[in-house]
Amino acid sequence: MLTRAWLRRGPMACALWPLSLLFGALGALRRLLFRSGLLASTRLPVPVIIVGNIFIGGTGKTPLTIWLAGALRTAGFSPAIISRGHGGAGSAPRLVDAASLAREVGDEPLLMAQRSGCPVMVGRDRPAAGLALLAQFPDVDVIISDDGLQHYALQRDIEIVLFDGRGAGNGWLLPAGPLREPLSRRRDFTVVNSAAADDSKLPGPLFVMRLAGTVAEQLIDRGNRVPLAQLRGKRIVAAAGIGNPGRFFATVRAAGLQVDELPLPDHHDFLDDPFAGLSADIILITEKDAVKCGQIENLKRDPRLWVVPVTAELDAALAEQIVEKCRGCSTA
Repeated sequence: MLTRAWLRRGPMACALWPLSLLFGALGALRRLLFRSGLLASTRLPVPVIIVGNIFIGGTGKTPLTIWLAGALRTAGFSPAIISRGHGGAGSAPRLVDAASLAREVGDEPLLMAQRSGCPVMVGRDRPAAGLALLAQFPDVDVIISDDGLQHYALQRDIEIVLFDGRGAGNGWLLPAGPLREPLSRRRDFTVVNSAAADDSKLPGPLFVMRLAGTVAEQLIDRGNRVPLAQLRGKRIVAAAGIGNPGRFFATVRAAGLQVDELPLPDHHDFLDDPFAGLSADIILITEKDAVKCGQIENLKRDPRLWVVPVTAELDAALAEQIVEKCRGCSTA
């Protein structure tokens, strides 16, 4: 209900608007304390790029981070990624590799480690995670912080703010609206994860990101791949435990599939096996969910589960401008 209320300035949003003023004042005070040095912040000895959002919930940061890591490597950099590791165990910095357990490091960092090929370090204290990463990988010359836009304890050189098809919602701060910070906050680049986004209120210039997903891979054998279009006529359930499940459902429907939707909470652990009672020939899941399902014995052997990998597609000009800024960054 609250999520729907955040998309317009209706009675509920208006009733919460005074609280949003308090939220905004506290946020402004916190930013001022960091700028003035009264709250400590750390500068790492390599450029830091923040990929984040001010719209609460999922907007597609993980595929954008993977795309950015590839673009930087193509340009001759040696990138690495740090992340909070939502859902992981412990708070100390921890290296992620392709064999890590999602319950220990988080689902998104594990996916980024598998897809990007970059060193990935998780930790609630992002400066500590960055320093631990650089100590272990001294050749790294640029760090991408997945999320952390509001984690001002880590100084940054480039900020990328990501929106999706919901645009800025009603444009108000929490709890009257979906924004963690004012729409006017500074940033270097604005990316919109939808060609059909309501971007009339978003500050420009804007770069559009498209998530391309045209094939399905069977979870039990990822080498078994078929075009999504070949699944037409089957009984299909599309399941997604991501911040905005509707985006995944739209992706599979774009391939001409008729599906029943099974939205799940973001970062769902799948230990309850939500697929046990489903009557379906095919169950389509996201890559983020697949890293967890692939580590649960009864799910990784379920032949009905098929993964839909997506790849971010963006204007090459964005990569060029980010690379140019990185090359112009002074290091500590």
